[in-house]
Amino acid sequence: MEFGYFMMPSHPPERGLKEGHDWDLGVLRWLDELGFSEAWVGEHHTAPWEPHPAPDLLIAQALRETTRLRMGPGGFLLPYHHPAELANRVAMLDHLSEGRLNFGIAASGLPSDWAMFNVDGMSGTNREMTREALDIILRLWSATEPFHYDGKYWKVDRPETMFGFLKPHIKPLQAPHPPIGVAGLSKNSDTLKMAGEHGFLPMSLNLNPGYVTSHWDSVEAGARKSGRTANRNDWRLVREVFVADTDEEAWRLSVGSMMGRMMGDYFLPLLSNFGFKEYLKHSPEVPDSDVTVEYCARRNWLVGSPKTVAERLEAIYEEVGGFGQLLVFGFDYQDNPAAWKNSLRLLQQEVLPRVAHLTPKAPAAALAAAQ
Repeated sequence: MEFGYFMMPSHPPERGLKEGHDWDLGVLRWLDELGFSEAWVGEHHTAPWEPHPAPDLLIAQALRETTRLRMGPGGFLLPYHHPAELANRVAMLDHLSEGRLNFGIAASGLPSDWAMFNVDGMSGTNREMTREALDIILRLWSATEPFHYDGKYWKVDRPETMFGFLKPHIKPLQAPHPPIGVAGLSKNSDTLKMAGEHGFLPMSLNLNPGYVTSHWDSVEAGARKSGRTANRNDWRLVREVFVADTDEEAWRLSVGSMMGRMMGDYFLPLLSNFGFKEYLKHSPEVPDSDVTVEYCARRNWLVGSPKTVAERLEAIYEEVGGFGQLLVFGFDYQDNPAAWKNSLRLLQQEVLPRVAHLTPKAPAAALAAAQ
């Protein structure tokens, strides 16, 4: 079991863009100091509660102020980037990271982003564009000979050498490329099937643990399609977490503070508008009106003392069948930074030793190959 971090990044709408960026940069420094394994930074364009449109700007700055933490976009929204341009940017960032980069990808799920970029997300065009863009990026990183790619959404060339010295030359530092992560939300998630199909790192967003169990089915379905064997050690679960000395203090500092405000003012209304509140329920019979901040805190969050959080984490681990890494869902605690840093410290120093025994068994195919 390892602990990482997942930033939307989330900030209240009144927070200045640079203020929010600086908070996120400080948190990344804390994560590095405390020994967290990785951090993922999201990309959004039209959500005031998720205000960072360029995760690589934050990552590039954080790489200079950290030494161990792996970082990556979580993820780049591929429909909104020309794949040749993004292939070069990510490859360059991998060199700047000296091999600490992860490459998260996503198809985009905000209708307001779709509208800004004129992408028809309702028909699944965003998912088609994501697959095509990724295919182009991976081909640009692996090809040694010229090629022409005539896709549905992009036409891309790896041209012949011109004038004896002009040619494509930018490749990632990590071979064949940085680890690729994809996040999934719905049952039968197409993106999680893609993760299993290609051996990417699957990430399940912060939903009810019983619902999340179905996500691994998608990963395994994709793996079977390409003859792979999925490994639960690769699976990341995103979860709201707050640790304090007592259960009462943790509840007050989470439900009664920024975690509660963000969920109540933004995240729950967003999911409700999408018809996604069912993803948070422990039972389909629960009315939507009962899915409140307090309900989510009791059913889905990891909130309490180190002992309580460790017990709750182990219960979720057993319920979903095992996973390799817990990703802490990031919140803006600029009004009480000591509380958030202490929560991260308690998680790493007091919860982690209690759950160190939670290690998924290697899949049978991997064991056979090792013998």
